[in-house]
Amino acid sequence: MREFVQSMDDTLPGKFEVTKEGIVHDITAPVGPHELTTLRVRKRLEKVMPEDLVAHTGTPDVEDQSEGIMRHPDVMVIAEADMEVEGSFDPRTLVAAIEVVSRSNPDNDWVSKMRDYPLLGIPVYAIFDPRTGSGAVLTDIHPTPAGPRYATRKEFVYGEDITIGEWTITTQNLPRYAKSPDAAGD
Repeated sequence: MREFVQSMDDTLPGKFEVTKEGIVHDITAPVGPHELTTLRVRKRLEKVMPEDLVAHTGTPDVEDQSEGIMRHPDVMVIAEADMEVEGSFDPRTLVAAIEVVSRSNPDNDWVSKMRDYPLLGIPVYAIFDPRTGSGAVLTDIHPTPAGPRYATRKEFVYGEDITIGEWTITTQNLPRYAKSPDAAGD
């Protein structure tokens, strides 16, 4: 699956990821509110983090080949030194993974990644949802019969200050998706 995803990255639109359930293909390009949220969160984090850490929004993916999972967080908090690798980043080097929920596939962020990120050993997972103007920060990985899961979930609404790892940022002025007549529930 990994080879297929890598071969499709430049030929088909959208983003591909590999999960335990198979390939996830988000076919729609991120829209303005998604990209602006990603930008603002990245910039806010980089203002308060030590200089040796970055809030990275580019490539490559994070991958655990033994688990058969390859993901691409919208923002990865990682030490610059841990980026000096060939190929995918080791997910266990991430300090945090941050996702901005896509309008087209919210379950990928709220369900699949909530399962995959603790399995990959990513200690902090923050979710921003422009559909609802809310989100959650998940921490404290612990074992469960279904596999590792986050034990602590701190929900927030846009406008509040939140803590991701050791750093507190505001969620003021984060954009929301516009309501569309055919998007019931959005």
